[in-house]
Amino acid sequence: MIPGGPAYRGMAGPGLLAFVMTSKFVDGLPFYRVERLMGRLGVKLGRATMCNWARQIGDRLERMWDLLLAQAKQYTWLQMDETTVQVLNEPDKENTTKSFMWVIRGGPPERPIVLFHYDPSRSGTVAARLLEDFQGTVQTDGYAGYDFLGRVPGVVHAGDWDHVRRKFADVRKSLGRKGKSGKSGKADEAWKLIGEMYQLEREAREQGDSDSALLEMRDKQLRPKIAAFKTWLDHLAGCVPPKSLLGRAIQYALGQWHKLDLFLDRAEVPMSTALVENAIRPYVIGRKAWLFSGSPEGAQASARIYSIVETAKLNGWEPYVYLKQLFERLPAAQTDEDLALLLPTCSQEIIAYSAGHDATH
Repeated sequence: MIPGGPAYRGMAGPGLLAFVMTSKFVDGLPFYRVERLMGRLGVKLGRATMCNWARQIGDRLERMWDLLLAQAKQYTWLQMDETTVQVLNEPDKENTTKSFMWVIRGGPPERPIVLFHYDPSRSGTVAARLLEDFQGTVQTDGYAGYDFLGRVPGVVHAGDWDHVRRKFADVRKSLGRKGKSGKSGKADEAWKLIGEMYQLEREAREQGDSDSALLEMRDKQLRPKIAAFKTWLDHLAGCVPPKSLLGRAIQYALGQWHKLDLFLDRAEVPMSTALVENAIRPYVIGRKAWLFSGSPEGAQASARIYSIVETAKLNGWEPYVYLKQLFERLPAAQTDEDLALLLPTCSQEIIAYSAGHDATH
């Protein structure tokens, strides 16, 4: 059984709660600015009160977050990344040190899921806990904290071509298009070739090719390009100083190679981790405004609220509308089955039907 009604009962209506949470977690307004906004409307609402509401809502969303994670693990592929967050009053840490928001982007195309998880550590053990029992493909950038994935039975660790291309883009920017010894020219070639591969992939997906057609295109067009690129990189690696900017770009690509070509045989796996990076972007924009979380509890509450809101957006919900309906229904949700009908991955028709069904009982 889920604990009884949420802590906000008797303190604020669903509409006000939805407005306050949307203001911060969708529009990126710090609570002090929401306080000023409400003051202009003649409403006295302190930021401490709103912070308390967010923490209580985060507690109430914990089980829904767990259910979304379980849903994400049912699909055969997911992406993972992390970004920084400054959290005050963490045990045994200075307030100026960085903690982390770990982010998962998964689920089937028709029911995408985004999950944020706060942790003081960037250790791979955090990812291991989050991905426990998952079977399928995990796609990440080259951060070493994810290297354990290659040793997990039933898990395929796929790489990210975006970061490879960025390494060569850095060489182009540093040396210019006519850099010394042709180094910029080599970086141009790599950058252009990867761009051509992206174009082929994008055209196939935009045409709505079936999985079999996509895999056939990859086999006939991308696989030869990737094999030739690998041969070219192996040759360059023996000619370019490994500590130079170009050398580091080459070594990065070769070091990731065992993960970079895995997408060729898996239609659900894209070439890059752009989906999870895009999922992080609203959080990063908000972070520029509110700067830090006041406590570990507040950071975890933010993670859960961002998870619900961003998943709702991906599933076609207007965030305020979804949150208002959620807060209206949440007090009556007593079981996992009740909560499952409120998840943002459910259609608006299902949630509307379950609301009417409750009203008749």
